[in-house]
Amino acid sequence: MADQSASQPLPATVERVLRQFRVLGREEKMQALLSYAKKLEPLPERYAAIDRTNFTIPECQTRVDIFPEYQEGKLHFYADVNIRQSPTVAAFLSILFTAVNDQPPATTLAIPADFVRAMMENIGLGAREAGLSAMVTRVKSYAANADRYTA
Repeated sequence: MADQSASQPLPATVERVLRQFRVLGREEKMQALLSYAKKLEPLPERYAAIDRTNFTIPECQTRVDIFPEYQEGKLHFYADVNIRQSPTVAAFLSILFTAVNDQPPATTLAIPADFVRAMMENIGLGAREAGLSAMVTRVKSYAANADRYTA
């Protein structure tokens, strides 16, 4: 799948999140992450019993399942992750979903390639970058194929 972010302007929702994190210092970013982790939307009960094989992000050190829904031209993502064990992952997903949920697929597809680096810069979470980037790649893949995930 081609990275479409180079040819499209950054959506306002994504730019807002990146701008917010660029101005924060390390400690402020850590506090913001903890706050966002608590805001991750709970997984709807309808996903509790389904086979998660196609929704798991294997590149992530933490067990993470991401579920897309596409309805009326807009995407909405849910994630199943243990917030207590992985608050950084939960926070990152909460931030990502804040930027792309209830937006058209083009918003998700326009996430820049350096989104993870821009979000996590100066926090010292370099070891998590591969897994976090895999999550972004997955949501972009879901967006590229949004019509398969009609709710």
